Amino acid sequence: MIGRTAARRVLSLIVASVLAAALCGCAGGKTAKDSSGITIAIPQDIDSLDPHYMTAAGTKEVLFNVFEGLVKPDQAGDLVPAVAEDVTISEDAARYDFTIRKGILFHDGSSVKASDVKYSILRCAEAGINASLSAVKEIETPDDTHVSVILEQGDADFLCNLTCAIIPESNKEPAVKPIGTGPYKFVSRSPQENLIVTRFDDYWGTPAGIKDVTFKVEANADAVVMDLEGGSIDMYARVTSAQKDQLSDKFEIYTGAMNLVQALYLNNAYGPFSDVRVRRALCMLMDRQGVMNFVSDGEGSAIGSSMYPSFSKYFMPELNDLYETDVEAAKSLLAEAGYDSSSPLSFTITVPSNYQQHVDTAQVLAEQFAKGGVEVKINSVEWNTWLSDVYSARNYEATVVGVDASTLSATALLSRFHSKAGNNFINYNNPDYDKAYDKAMSSVDDSVRTECFKECERILAEDAANVYIQDLPCFVALNKKFTGYVFYPLYVQDVALLKPAAQ
Repeated sequence: MIGRTAARRVLSLIVASVLAAALCGCAGGKTAKDSSGITIAIPQDIDSLDPHYMTAAGTKEVLFNVFEGLVKPDQAGDLVPAVAEDVTISEDAARYDFTIRKGILFHDGSSVKASDVKYSILRCAEAGINASLSAVKEIETPDDTHVSVILEQGDADFLCNLTCAIIPESNKEPAVKPIGTGPYKFVSRSPQENLIVTRFDDYWGTPAGIKDVTFKVEANADAVVMDLEGGSIDMYARVTSAQKDQLSDKFEIYTGAMNLVQALYLNNAYGPFSDVRVRRALCMLMDRQGVMNFVSDGEGSAIGSSMYPSFSKYFMPELNDLYETDVEAAKSLLAEAGYDSSSPLSFTITVPSNYQQHVDTAQVLAEQFAKGGVEVKINSVEWNTWLSDVYSARNYEATVVGVDASTLSATALLSRFHSKAGNNFINYNNPDYDKAYDKAMSSVDDSVRTECFKECERILAEDAANVYIQDLPCFVALNKKFTGYVFYPLYVQDVALLKPAAQ
C-alpha cells in the first residue's frame, strides 16, 4: 500500500516511476513475441465499454487492460505511475499535483493532455460510480502537462480514487468506441459473446506479451472444463475446486485469493431483515467452516465483516468469531422476533447463476438455515438480471455474491454502507456507522482513519448487517502454452503479463 505520509507517497511514486522507465528502456527497440493469440473465458458479459459507467467487478478486471488512471495498482498492491509520471501531495492532503508522462499516447494516436485528465476526472465524478470524487473542489491545468486536483478537505487516501480512467475529451462515443492508454486497445465487441483487444504497440510501458486477446463470455459454468479441454478457451480465472481436479496436465493451476467479501447480503429494508434479531439468528445458524469446506475445500479465508485479509491494516480476524454456530440460540432469537414452527421465517436468496461458488454457497446456507426452521428458496438468475433487479433496483430479499474493492482503499469496501451512498444496495441505515465513516473521511491522520474504519467494521458485524462468510480462494486454469499469470491484491486480470511459454 501507499506509505502513511505524503513524503513517503511521493517517494513511492518517484521510485516506481524510475523502475517503470528502466523497464521501458530495457524493452526499447524490441518487439514482444507474437503468438496466435489467447482466448480467456469470463463468466459474464461486460456491463459497459465506458470506463466511467462500468459497475461490475468482472467488467473492471477486464478493462483494466485497456484503461489507466493517473496512477494504477501493481502486483504488490502499491500505487505506481501510469498516465502521470509523478505526484506531489500537500501536507494537509488537500492538493495533489501531477505531471503527465512525457510522450504518452491514447490508442487513437493522440497525445494525452491536461485537459483530457480534467475532463476524465470530472466526467467520472458526474457518473457517480466513485462517490469519493465528489470531494474534488477544483482542477487546475496551468499547461498541457500539469494537473492539480484540489479537494474540499484533506483526504490521505484520495490518491486511490485517481485510478479512474483517463480518456480523450475528443471522443464523443466512449461507450461505442472506447479509447484509453493501456497495454491493449479495443478491437470489437459482440454482446453476450466476446470482447476482442489487441496489443497497443505505442504503449508507454513494457509491451504486452501476447498480441491478440479474446475475452469469451462463458455464462454456463458447467461447460468450463469441457471448453478448456476442447481448446475453445485457454484460460479461466475462477474454476471451482471440483473443476480444477477434473482438468488434465495440459493446464497449470495458479492458486490465490479472490480478494472479495463473500456474504449473504441482506436487504435491510425487507420486513424480516429490518429486525436485528433475525439477522443475528441467521449468523448463528450459519456454519462458516461447513460452507467453506463444501464450496472451496476449506481453502478460503474466514471473514466476519466487510473487509478481507489482503487489507491487513484494517482486517479484524477477531470479528470472525462474533457469532458461534448455535441452532438453539438462533431459534430463541427468531421466536422473540415472532417466527416459530407455526409461523416460520421464509425468504428467497437471489443468486447469479454464472458464479458457481455463489450458487453452491446459497444451497449450503439453505440447508443450514433449515435446521433452525427457516425456509429458503433459491432464485438463480442471469447476471444482467441480477445487476438490474438486485444491485440497481434493490428488488430482492437476500443474495449471495462477492463484493470487491475497486481501489486500494478501505473506502471502496465500506463507503457503500453509508445511509446516503448511492450503491448501498442492502439499504443499510445506522447513524453510528455514518458517524464513524464521516469521521474517518474528515481526518488526514492515518491512525484516526484506521480506527474509524475498524469501528465501521465492528458496527457492521455487531449489527449483523450481512451474514459474512469468506474471501474465496481463486483457482486460475491456464493452458501450459502460456505462462506469466500474476495475482493482484484486488479484482484485476493483468493480461499484459501473460506470454507464450518457451518452446
